[in-house]
Amino acid sequence: MQRAGEFVELGGPALRMSLHVAVVKVPHPARQAEPYGFLLYEVAESDPLYASTDDVAAGGDHPPIVAWCTMHIMNRRTFLGSAIGGALAAEMKQNTFEYKPGIKADVFRLEDDAPRPVLVWIHGGALIMGNREGISAPLKKWAAEKGYALVSIDYRLAPETQLPEIIKDIEDAFVWIRKDGPRLFRANPAKIAVAGGSAGGYLTMTAGFRVKPRPTVLLSLWGYGDLVGDWYSTPSPHERHRTIKMSREEAYKQVSGPPISDARDRKGDGSAFYQHCRQHGTWPMAVSGWDPKRAAEKFYPYMPLKKVTKDYPPTVLIHGTSDTDVPYEQSTMMASEFSKHKVRHELISIPGGEHGLNGGDPHLIEAAYQRAFAFVDKSMGL
Repeated sequence: MQRAGEFVELGGPALRMSLHVAVVKVPHPARQAEPYGFLLYEVAESDPLYASTDDVAAGGDHPPIVAWCTMHIMNRRTFLGSAIGGALAAEMKQNTFEYKPGIKADVFRLEDDAPRPVLVWIHGGALIMGNREGISAPLKKWAAEKGYALVSIDYRLAPETQLPEIIKDIEDAFVWIRKDGPRLFRANPAKIAVAGGSAGGYLTMTAGFRVKPRPTVLLSLWGYGDLVGDWYSTPSPHERHRTIKMSREEAYKQVSGPPISDARDRKGDGSAFYQHCRQHGTWPMAVSGWDPKRAAEKFYPYMPLKKVTKDYPPTVLIHGTSDTDVPYEQSTMMASEFSKHKVRHELISIPGGEHGLNGGDPHLIEAAYQRAFAFVDKSMGL
């Protein structure tokens, strides 16, 4: 392995492909914590490509792969900017708390005594999967640069816990932040922004009308406001939802244990259960116990699409136009409601972007994040 901190040129001007990476853990000799790094297995884009060997295992025995993801290639200028942001993020101190019995929140903030505005991150996973450690990397970098206290929360997961109790966890997290945050991590309870991706985007927009006092501003990443539409209540036509097939009995065995608030504590395969739900159009019933066709009104108290008023917080949305997991129309419908009720908002679209913006133009994606972050900062008075 190269020495930590060196730069390695990974490609040249002639290369124009996409890059996929495996997330690995690479020990860093200068820090006790193990940072995440990237093991490259396919090369990409134009301009010389650089990566720090803090992040890349080059040759020799590679560390074990712990997750897969997609990363956009960075040229040297973008990489250096990212590295500076990463250094800031590394300076944020992390503490873990229980905001209610058995349910945790990770808090990241700079080590000083200044009261800090709060940025709450709510992870995605169809309300079935995920945990508080799944934080958006651009968001964490931004939080460090702007001095937010970043609070990433767990919440009980479906179907072991049903929708009303999941939303109760979200509400209780904000009660805890406002009550105990000033004492525990010098939070400014008057300035709270909320962000989340996919189901976390749904929960972010739900916080916009369920949490009282309302948050200051919301950022939804490829989220949704509708729980009963055909996209969720009829069989999905997309291949992404057909990679695992099992019977209903087998699917429910995957989620037959006690309530959990971290998918890593589940003995079964939550992703297999989610796939079964999408193949049969049963997700709304699975997470709530209600039939979306016969009892749609039961969902309405938990549906952002039905709860926008003039008092709704300013909201910025980012969504890919080719999303086959959460349709792009989910964000356009919310934008229409915001316009109707004169709520300050912005919808930032990524042409050709799949779920999580995969396949979108990396320059447009970077610009979208910066535009969205500026919207939030302005709303927070920063």
